[in-house]
Amino acid sequence: MDTGLLQELENRWKRTRILLGEYFPRAGGMIFFSRLNIYYMTGTFGNGVFWLPLEGKPVLLCRRGLERARLESPLENILPFRSYRDLEGSFADAGSPLSSTIAVEMNGLSWTLANSFTGALAGREFLPGDRIPTFVRGKKSEWELAKLEKAGKGHARCLVELLPPLLREGMTELEIAHILSRIFYEEGHQGILRMGTFGEEVFMGHIAAGDSGNYPSVFNGPLGLRGAHPAVPHMGSASRIWQVGEPLAIDNGFCYEGYQTDKTQIYWLGERSTIPEKVRNAHDFCIEVQNWVVERIRPGVLPSEIWDYVSTWADREGWSEGFMGLGRNKVGFVGHGIGLAIDEYPVLAKGFDLPLEENMVLAIEPKIGIPGVGMVGVENTFVVTREGGRGLTGDCYEILCVPV
Repeated sequence: MDTGLLQELENRWKRTRILLGEYFPRAGGMIFFSRLNIYYMTGTFGNGVFWLPLEGKPVLLCRRGLERARLESPLENILPFRSYRDLEGSFADAGSPLSSTIAVEMNGLSWTLANSFTGALAGREFLPGDRIPTFVRGKKSEWELAKLEKAGKGHARCLVELLPPLLREGMTELEIAHILSRIFYEEGHQGILRMGTFGEEVFMGHIAAGDSGNYPSVFNGPLGLRGAHPAVPHMGSASRIWQVGEPLAIDNGFCYEGYQTDKTQIYWLGERSTIPEKVRNAHDFCIEVQNWVVERIRPGVLPSEIWDYVSTWADREGWSEGFMGLGRNKVGFVGHGIGLAIDEYPVLAKGFDLPLEENMVLAIEPKIGIPGVGMVGVENTFVVTREGGRGLTGDCYEILCVPV
């Protein structure tokens, strides 16, 4: 048994139970359905249902992969099940019967499966408990931070050291994506990038040359892109060539043992002297905003206050048109939590009025879309500390120039 993992899980269960008592005092426990939250709570990417009672031992029921779950997870109670009709008896037989009122991860089931679940357990009260794992996962442990440190180190090395010497005039966005994929895998990236928002997807991230940075996007982020195909609006286009005198924006994630960092690096094809003044000024403003935010991501600070300040600041400095996206690509945040998913809690945006906590991890991403040029700006991943943000993805924020 991995005692280190067991201790990590026990800490997560404890924090979950504390929040359950605070937000849902009538609930006798919580049920999880999504594989990502089941992994977070058990240490295995289980296909099934996880029950965490307020008192007693947690239980994982697996539809498939029972043997694998028992190999990977230190849980004592890992049992098979075939139907939601089996849940009540299975949990009772394991010594952890279901309570009459239960908090439920409602985003973890489709409408059809949710109807099947509630029908099989008629007579019980189900409360929307999704905020609980959201809050618990928002604050990282030292065990998690160690993985994020490794992801961030590899991420920075790929974008700052390894990629620039391989870039050249005439490459398409998709060719750059393929080169970047090879570098990432060689440096330990484990391939998958996960989103928590229902229906949201990402693969390798965004590769946007020139005006692709402002191309209409369906992704909830400021950087536009053409993508590989309408069915695969990720990576880059095989028809869009990076040309002299254009920025190249690469915004992607790096995954190590399930934990992801987020970073954006801007490149310029040509000598530094050829970068137009407006482009330089926009990028410098984004660096200034990032540095200001990093100084203030400390325990007790409200995310909404950070957003209010920087959005007003951008308006005052004349960047309101393109700040955090051009046109309909504009988004109302300047940073987001990250960990097992790219889009985690908290978000530096209006309405996020709970204070930051130590060891939360945030991707800070001030960007500016410039009409007819593309997008510039920065994104890096930071840990919330009492002294401000501690960087995980390196300290190279300037535009990297690629000689012609």
